[in-house]
Order: sequence, then C-alpha cells, then structure tokens
Amino acid sequence: MERFELEQSVDERLIDLIDAGVFVIDRELRIRGWNAFMVSHSGRGRREVMGRSIFDVFPELPDDWLRKKIARVFALGSPSFTSWEQRPWVFRLPHNRPITGGVDCMQQNCRFIPLKDGQGAVGHVLVCVFDVTDAAVLQRRLAETVSALEVERSEQQVLIGRLAEAQEQLVQSEKLAAIGQLAAGVAHEINNPIGFVTSNVRSLERYLEGLLALVELYDRHADLLPPEVCEAIARRKAGIDYDFLAEDAGGLVAESRDGLERVKRIVSDLRDFSRVGETEWQWADVHGCLDSTLNVVMNEIKYKAEVVKDYGDLPHIECMPFQLNQVFLNLMVNAAQAIDGRGRITLRTRVEGDAVTVQVTDTGGGMSPEVIKRIFDPFFTTKPVGKGTGLGLSVTHSIVARHRGHISVVSSPGEGTTFTVRLPRQQSAQACP
Repeated sequence: MERFELEQSVDERLIDLIDAGVFVIDRELRIRGWNAFMVSHSGRGRREVMGRSIFDVFPELPDDWLRKKIARVFALGSPSFTSWEQRPWVFRLPHNRPITGGVDCMQQNCRFIPLKDGQGAVGHVLVCVFDVTDAAVLQRRLAETVSALEVERSEQQVLIGRLAEAQEQLVQSEKLAAIGQLAAGVAHEINNPIGFVTSNVRSLERYLEGLLALVELYDRHADLLPPEVCEAIARRKAGIDYDFLAEDAGGLVAESRDGLERVKRIVSDLRDFSRVGETEWQWADVHGCLDSTLNVVMNEIKYKAEVVKDYGDLPHIECMPFQLNQVFLNLMVNAAQAIDGRGRITLRTRVEGDAVTVQVTDTGGGMSPEVIKRIFDPFFTTKPVGKGTGLGLSVTHSIVARHRGHISVVSSPGEGTTFTVRLPRQQSAQACP
C-alpha cells in the first residue's frame, strides 16, 4: 500500500533522525507513515505496518479511549496530549535504559497532531511518542526518597520522645501508661477530622454524580443549541479532556474513600493498642493483638521486611491485651532492626496443650551465644549509642513472666533469630496484674 506523503517542506530523512516515535494514521486508523524510531523500538518494519490498522499492530491499545481521542482530533482540528502521569504508556514499546530496571515498558508522553490539507481539512493525524522513562522513574524515586526522609524524620521524633520517657520513667507500669495516654490522645485527635473528611468525600461523590448527570443531559439536547455554541463547548471539553475527567473522577473519589477507611482502621487499632490503665485480666484474641500491633509498627517494618503470617487456630486467652501488645511491639521492632537490607519476618502461632505459643522469626544477622545470655538484662543493648536504651526485651520478659508465661530465643550468627513466647490459656486465681 502506498505510503502517506508528508508535506514537501518536511524531509522524511530528518524525521527518521528524531529521537521520538513519529507515525501517521488516516481516518480509518490505518498507518500511513512510520519513522526509524518506531521501526527500532517496535521491531516492526515500514512494509510490515503500512496500511494496517493501528489496533492490529498494537492489539493491547485501549480501543474505546483511543478511538475517541483520535476522533476528537479529526473533528476539532486541534492537537491532543496524553502524559505518562495519566497513562504510563499508550503503546507498549520496550525500553533499553539501565537506570529503569523494574519498568516493563517505555513510559511515554504522546501528542496527537492534526495534519491539514490545502483547504484546511484534517486528513491525517501525526502521532508523536516521546520516551520519558528515565524522567518518570527518577521522579518516582525522588518522591519515594522525599517520603522516606519524612518517615525517617518522624521516626526520629518518636525515638527522641521515647528516650526522654525512658529516662524519666524506669518503672514499667508508668512507662506503659504514658505511652498509652499518648497513643490514645493521638487516636482521638485524628479520629475527629477523619470523620468530617469522610463525610465530605461522600458528599463530593454525590455532587460529582449530579454534575456529570447534568452534563450528560446537556449533551443529549446539544442539537437544540446553535452550531457555534456546540463548537465552543466541544473545544472546551477537548481542552480539559472531559471524557477522561468524567471517567477518572469517580475513581479518584473511590480511592480517597478507601484511603480514609484505611486510616480509620489504623486509628482504631491504635486506640485498641493503647488501652490506658488496663489492670484487669480479660479474655482476648492473640491474633487481634498481633494484627493491631503490626498496623501500629508497619511504618517501621515495611521498608525492611516482608511480613508472613502463619496463624494457627487459637482460642481466646486470659491476659492483659495492652501489655501483650507491648511484648509483640518490642519483638517486631527488634526483628526489623536486626535485618540488614531487605528480609522477612514470620509471625507463627500454635496451640500446645493448655498454652498458646507465638513465634517471631527474622532473617537478620543473628546473635552470638554471649549476646543471647544477656539480652534480657536491663540496659543491655548491642545498638550504637543513642539508638537503644536496653529496656525493650527486659520489659518484654517482665510482662511475659507476669502472665505466667515463658519467653525463649534461638539464634546463631548469620542465620536469623526466633523468639518464642509461651502463654497459658487461663490465669490462676493468684495471678497479679
């Protein structure tokens, strides 16, 4: 099939030198031009694609969306643009840059340009595909770095607060109460704004539905409007990419609603985690304690390890859940800090006779026999100065002992560590809080 003839002022050889994909399609969406960039990156030669539908060459294309987009370019005679931030890629093309490891295809900005004949009619559309993979990956990494720095700063502030509390309150019960009051206060303060933001998002969703329904009603009666008004409306819609906006708005609101639900669950777990002044024995679900504690400390763990849950079928046990939360928190945080780089933390629960066991296993560097002998001693720590108080495992040992339980550790250098907490299902009448 005969190739599309570009305007005489444009040298096709120069277009072949452009470091971007350039090709031409007609009104039937058949390919009429194909530059060297497209040959190189698609692996399809000019003769192979000439005259074929763009959907035959790229079967993964979003059919309905792309047809509407190109139809608007033909109808309005004005260019259209799609950013990688809206759609990371439109045409699946491989990339070959070493910086972009982990990205499966070229990230793109795409521009659709109308080509007009001497009478001003749009006969073809020029499609330009710009490879922005490196910039996209760097921008994502920059955002991740900024987020990580914010997390690190937040963690440092929390650590400073904990160190100050540890210096002032060495008595375990007072320390637990102080942490509980702080967590409960934060949960309460967060819960109020989350409530009205959630309500506002629900209202916004209803408003959007009403507005979109109104626009749809206008569209159904567009033939009653003067042609110049219809043309102005069409230009305005194209300028704001109305079809994409209408399609994407509902998804954005739904994602926001889901995010708020996640925050509510975290706040609820934080509130359960911080039951202030708990001194009464009660029946509780060990898995619930583990999960709520994991939600509280996940911000510290998720950058270091994958968490694997191997839960057995456990009965409720008689305990003080807030204090067990403190035990699980210390073991999880220690496991994450023992891992150099990226690793795995396994939470395993089982029933053993009249007791339940909770194991926290990490793939960290492990400990020597000399260190294992001292890990439950108050103020003993292997962390650098300013990184630990040496009270975490000592407090953990005291809480487990108060529950008439037992805590043990198995570890060796280079082979990770497993802490096992054994707790009775029921406390005796002599148990003291």
